[in-house]
Amino acid sequence: MSSEAAPFRGRCGLPTVGRMDNVATMTERLLADAGLRAGMRVLDVGCGRGDVTFMAASQVGAQGQVVGVDRDSGAIEQARVRAREQGLSNVTFVEGDLHALPKEQGLFDAVVGRRVLMYQADAVEAVRGLARAVKPGGLVVFQEHDSTVGPVSLKPLPLHAQVREWIWRTVEREGANVHMGFDLASVFTQAGLTVEQVRAVAVVQTPTQAHPTGAIVRAMVPRIVKHGVATEAELDVDTLEQRLTEERVKAGATYIGELAFGAWARTPRAATGDLATRI
Repeated sequence: MSSEAAPFRGRCGLPTVGRMDNVATMTERLLADAGLRAGMRVLDVGCGRGDVTFMAASQVGAQGQVVGVDRDSGAIEQARVRAREQGLSNVTFVEGDLHALPKEQGLFDAVVGRRVLMYQADAVEAVRGLARAVKPGGLVVFQEHDSTVGPVSLKPLPLHAQVREWIWRTVEREGANVHMGFDLASVFTQAGLTVEQVRAVAVVQTPTQAHPTGAIVRAMVPRIVKHGVATEAELDVDTLEQRLTEERVKAGATYIGELAFGAWARTPRAATGDLATRI
């Protein structure tokens, strides 16, 4: 799919909007630039339904292997179904906690994750533990969203600002670090890793290019309501995407709601000794 929809108008006189998962594109590029290659063995922590797992699997190829780990049994089952539907033989999904990885999985060439460290009570300790599952000199790659910058637009977009507030206030009330992107480099360093690169990419929307904000809010409704951030009536998810599009089109505005940080680092090179002591 192109980043911009064709410039024709649909019903109601609004431009046809191309809804693109810009974050997925960012993740794929991050994994490739970090150094995922054919034949590697990769651990995807907090894998959920397997989106990042499948990206990694495409990069390591049939000779590689990706193991996805998540503590949500329902998500793991959905990921397994998706893998079967795609006929993938180089992915495995395991129910478990990233703080207690099954030792029988052995060591990996890389560990990856998306929107995982922000939910850890002690991100440094989490990374330190994950690094023990990675071979000496191996990769640790994470993508984390950050609320520090935004919302940004040259024209007022009050609905966009409100929706962003709903999302990030909910995440913060769940105990997440909403500034994890800016903290990535220091977290890696404190965990004993050597940082190779940190980058940040804006999540951009225009009158003809949309981020799936409405779908994100729909998935978050139970959490938003639970934490008292907004009611279902206030969210009105059935019309939200349309209302967001109308606001951008009417204003002719480009909007940035947040930054997606990506970083990768290396585990220490091994001294002479038994690698089994690392796990």
